[in-house]
Amino acid sequence: MLSLSLWVFKKLSIDLYCEIYPEVADCQTISEEQWQEWFTIWEQYLQSGEAIADREYELSLAITDDLTIQKLNLQYRQQDRPTDVLSFAALESDVPAIPSDDSNYIEPTCLGDIIISQTTAIRQAEERGHSLTYELAWLAAHGLLHLLGWDHPDDDSLEAMLKQQDLMLQLISL
Repeated sequence: MLSLSLWVFKKLSIDLYCEIYPEVADCQTISEEQWQEWFTIWEQYLQSGEAIADREYELSLAITDDLTIQKLNLQYRQQDRPTDVLSFAALESDVPAIPSDDSNYIEPTCLGDIIISQTTAIRQAEERGHSLTYELAWLAAHGLLHLLGWDHPDDDSLEAMLKQQDLMLQLISL
């Protein structure tokens, strides 16, 4: 059985569940607090642009290796190779009913899961001539946009998504 480091954060209106797989834990360049700060900044930015509603959210972020992400890529996308990032959106399903007996209770909207291969991120950072921190943040922003319904089936939508990722990285000073 895999031993995972698991952190749960609560700051403003986003809960981030972060798993760092032991196979890559010794190579981490981004602290759990930094991940939380970045996702909070991105959430505020997306709310200000009305890309998402002003409410409670939760999502999970897993940082893993090529072997693990290759298994997931095969299982869910029928592609037997590693990839840099996978996103599994939860917004396509119905939101569960909120109990009516507690008017102060707010059920967070689960955005879904982002899984990043740090092994691939290291390789891509070297190929592209930037830091691992930049590459991981880039992939996390890309994954978050996918959770929110962005896609890139053609060149125009890919260009728009990449522009949005650039803006999101500028917001966190990368």
